Amino acid sequence: MGMTTIWRPHVRNNLVNVSDVDVNEKCRDELTVRGTKRKRAPPHKGPCEHGVKRRSNCKVCRACPHGRQRSKCKECGGGSFCEHGRVRSMCKECGGAQICEHGRRRSQCKECGGASFCEHGRERSKCKECGGASICEHGRVRSLCKECGGSGICEHGRRRNQCKECGGTSICEHGRQRFKCKECGGKGICEHGRVRSQCKECGRT
Repeated sequence: MGMTTIWRPHVRNNLVNVSDVDVNEKCRDELTVRGTKRKRAPPHKGPCEHGVKRRSNCKVCRACPHGRQRSKCKECGGGSFCEHGRVRSMCKECGGAQICEHGRRRSQCKECGGASFCEHGRERSKCKECGGASICEHGRVRSLCKECGGSGICEHGRRRNQCKECGGTSICEHGRQRFKCKECGGKGICEHGRVRSQCKECGRT
């Protein structure tokens, strides 16, 4: 005589041992209950209610509660941000794809031939010959033009970052330009303790 096969139903709940005779009706009912499927919206191929052809391309439909793209929102924990709180592709510590081997943004690195540099070796947006967008009608950088009311010019008529009264970032704690301060170790000061561009000894070498 062949061996008898025992039919076991394919269910998600744990099966009760079939050799156990004391199987009550409640356990038997639990074995036949199927999991509840998640309700899905009907397929939608047309434009969304805002008139955008694909719903995934609509800024309103895919936006987070803060009005940003969900993946690019820090408060929502967007996937574009790394553990250091920076954009993942631009983080040096994470080895972002937009950081080159020289430790700069790939698009802003001359040695890598970044797209931000024109054929004249300048930043494309600040090149007069290329007609850069940052150059105003007076031939100056737009943000530093007094006549255009550039944002880089403060109410005292100086560059905002070099104005003592405005607390410019280029002014050190000693009240000097950080670049030319000996005590702060400014890069404009040479090893002889003079302004680098005005040092005769540095000029000879």
